[in-house]
Amino acid sequence: MKVSCFTFLRNAETLGYPFVESIKSALPLCDEFIVNIGPSEDNTLKMVKEIDDPKIRIIENQWNEKMLVKGYVYGQQKSIALFNCTGDWAFYLEGDEVLHEDDLPKIRQAMEKHLNNDKIEALIFNYVHFYGTPDTYAWSPGWYRRAPRIIRNTIRAFATDGLFFVVLDKNKNGRYPRAAFAKAIIYNYGWVRSEKNMNAKIEQMSKYWGGNQEKVDYSQIDQKILHKFRGMHPQVMSEWLLNCDKGLYIADPAHVLTKLEKKCRLMLKLEKLFGLELSKKYYKLVE
Repeated sequence: MKVSCFTFLRNAETLGYPFVESIKSALPLCDEFIVNIGPSEDNTLKMVKEIDDPKIRIIENQWNEKMLVKGYVYGQQKSIALFNCTGDWAFYLEGDEVLHEDDLPKIRQAMEKHLNNDKIEALIFNYVHFYGTPDTYAWSPGWYRRAPRIIRNTIRAFATDGLFFVVLDKNKNGRYPRAAFAKAIIYNYGWVRSEKNMNAKIEQMSKYWGGNQEKVDYSQIDQKILHKFRGMHPQVMSEWLLNCDKGLYIADPAHVLTKLEKKCRLMLKLEKLFGLELSKKYYKLVE
């Protein structure tokens, strides 16, 4: 079994991504790591090269600056990295997503288990979305709780944006992949970086989505979806986390709930009453 990991990056240092830690967390699992790096004004390329691992294969690529619709340029860059993978499985990690060392054997076991089962096209991961500090995480149907990150690399699959995969059975009809659980967690640190870095990311992204997005104020969130993280962070994140504030993140008590937050509160009540899971799913669970 050959395993490819892949990602795409642009100005990742300036935007505060723990992308070096992300790559390092997956290297023990893969036979190759494809890193598609777009034109950057910072040290992103240099920092990836300095990881100095023979498994890493860097692609320096241009972006279509005229593609300004629904973030599709991100799907293009993700797909370029995917199309350069040569493994049986292709494992996508975003620059702020990190694997825990304790989960690596579980992930490999899941890939080995389903390697020869064509009914399983993808493996899905549970998510921990840290918010404000590394001691706080967000739990709500408005934050995807599971997502496919490993895709079988022998099927017609591509990315329409940075988040999910589409499988083509026929030329005109795409669908989400048939998936099984990897029984592992992806730790998402995107909302732990500074508001300055987060807003710089939003500014960079917004033009590719065809409009302006509001700036982020971490304090403006429903406090009821924030919880104390009681687990252990991946070891590879130890140094990165030294510069982060600790403790439970406290939102603005005067925050007025948005329509979406009110909807999510109702969904949380329904989940608790009826044992449902109502967050968005980009896969069809078959096992």
